[in-house]
Amino acid sequence: MGARPDRIAAPPSKRLARVLVERPRPDVDGGRYPVKRTPGEPVHASVDVIRDGHEVLRAVLRFRGPGERRWSEVPMVAVDAERAGVRWAASFVPERMGAWQWTVEAWADALASWRHEVDRKVEAGQDDLSSELAEGALLLRATASRAKGDDRALVDKAATIVGDESASTGERVEAALDATVVAACERWPDRTGAGALAAPQDVVVGSPLGRFGAWYELFPRSWGGLDGVRRRLPALAELGFDVIYLPPIHPIGVKNRKGRNNALVAGDGDPGSPWAIGSPEGGHTAVHPDLGSQDDLDRLVREARELGMEIALDLAIQCSADHPWLTEHPEWFSHRPDGTLKYAENPPKKYQDIYNVDFDCEDWRGLWSALLDVVRHWVDHGVRVFRVDNPHTKPLRFWEWLIDAVHTDHPEVVFLAEAFTKRAMMQALAKVGFDQSYTYFTWKSARWELEEYVGELAHSGEQEYFRPNFFVNTPDILTEELVLGGPAAFTSRLVLAATLSPSYGVYSGFEHFEATPVRPGSEEYLDSEKYEAKARTLDGPLLPLVAHLNGIRRANRALQHVDGITFCDTRNDGLIAYAKQAPGNTVICVVCLDAGHAQEGLVEVPDTLGLPPTFAVTDLLTGERFTWRVGGNYVRLVPGPRPAHILRVEEA
Repeated sequence: MGARPDRIAAPPSKRLARVLVERPRPDVDGGRYPVKRTPGEPVHASVDVIRDGHEVLRAVLRFRGPGERRWSEVPMVAVDAERAGVRWAASFVPERMGAWQWTVEAWADALASWRHEVDRKVEAGQDDLSSELAEGALLLRATASRAKGDDRALVDKAATIVGDESASTGERVEAALDATVVAACERWPDRTGAGALAAPQDVVVGSPLGRFGAWYELFPRSWGGLDGVRRRLPALAELGFDVIYLPPIHPIGVKNRKGRNNALVAGDGDPGSPWAIGSPEGGHTAVHPDLGSQDDLDRLVREARELGMEIALDLAIQCSADHPWLTEHPEWFSHRPDGTLKYAENPPKKYQDIYNVDFDCEDWRGLWSALLDVVRHWVDHGVRVFRVDNPHTKPLRFWEWLIDAVHTDHPEVVFLAEAFTKRAMMQALAKVGFDQSYTYFTWKSARWELEEYVGELAHSGEQEYFRPNFFVNTPDILTEELVLGGPAAFTSRLVLAATLSPSYGVYSGFEHFEATPVRPGSEEYLDSEKYEAKARTLDGPLLPLVAHLNGIRRANRALQHVDGITFCDTRNDGLIAYAKQAPGNTVICVVCLDAGHAQEGLVEVPDTLGLPPTFAVTDLLTGERFTWRVGGNYVRLVPGPRPAHILRVEEA
């Protein structure tokens, strides 16, 4: 036994609520970070409501939107019968972008508990209820004092009857349990002693582009500059793209400029890498004069929005040797003991043409403010989407601060994290504010690893805060699958990206089946566009399929969310099948994973999808109609002629 205390602790100074409200869902790290939604996307909230005794409990979900002081509320219902009604749930739909909150208030309903007790005693045949009815009259009078209008008169009348000892027991009980009286009392509850969540839960409601969209990446210098890109906007809109992403458009340094294929010495006319930002002509807030002017960018952004698209700019926090900051703010950079600067590295890759800023420098506040000013500069010019280069090499708290500062005034701005790194870091970036992220999809090719990875994104809890963007390729990533698989591999990867993830991206050249590495086993392209300009045209043989897929995605809500996916067995690892569902919309996708051979199998449709025993489907790729059923369905796919099925289940 432990030592006896010197004194007995005093009771709390005030009465504590006997109702506990715990384990809120959805949540991210116990409420440390907000969950994410877009306007119109519901928040399905649930909590545990616990109280000693057998009283009837009530709970309401309370929520409020940006700038609102008053809470709205909806009643919650007990769910999860296995836990005896401990779990309660309700939903609300945030309609505006910005910061939302929700909480739960729960209490013991004394009047409902009394009615339940009386009802049980009546059923048991107990005759003497005089004491119970006297108690009920007091409870009804208290309710009447809170009620207003017709409810007050109705409840007050019931209280009089219930308290009338000259009336029969049956009349008094009938008045107390009358359905209209019960409904009136429910509208004026006594919440004395209510419990609540320890703290409200946060929800960030951002742009729909943070959840759903098709991205196209291009280098403006290969398309005739900003004006050349602008002239192609109508064609890009017809293809169904939502975001046109431009690598850095700023002046490029001359010192240490890279040549073709990452050569350490640039030749005459080599334009250099756009990520080597800065020259005497300006830094992160300047436009490269070879691409056009600030006015040209403004016009590009404006006309893209008129066509339903957004222009995304690259936010790369790094500087060439010619960047103005190196002379204006040398304190923002790390120096070796001999005073020289160390160029950027990501072993085995070396970036001799750029220097990283020092987030631990003495003037870190000045550096942070300058970087926020860069983002605000482009936001002031209409840019609403930023693809952030290597955010995992910068402090998480910096991103949390910067993104929050931007979202406070512009919740519609989208930040995409280009972070191919440890999973925990990618998750952390999403938690601190990034609206979506590049993913490992680029390297996932086997059926089992696709199912495992997408299942984690959709069902592990990550879906509350981590939004994937499945880029099929990037200027840095040419996978072995594309190198060896030929056009059939490009087709299957495109279909997978467009149907597995609500957001996906294509880097120009993909539609032309570009797949020559700089050397065997390398993911770098030969004659990489990072180091030279090309003469690009928007006429690749894959573009009709891109347009078709983008139209299918827009027409089917099931393809616009990462959750709602169920993988189906195919009895053949050369085929992958999955059903995606949203209210009123079910789409079943089957994709051939073998770029060289036809594959056949039985797609097992589980009864958990809630579909009828047999149902009609339309192949959205071909227009064909089939009859499918719960259970096995024979499928044969051929790379090239028939690489996939995208089957919409038709309502009976």
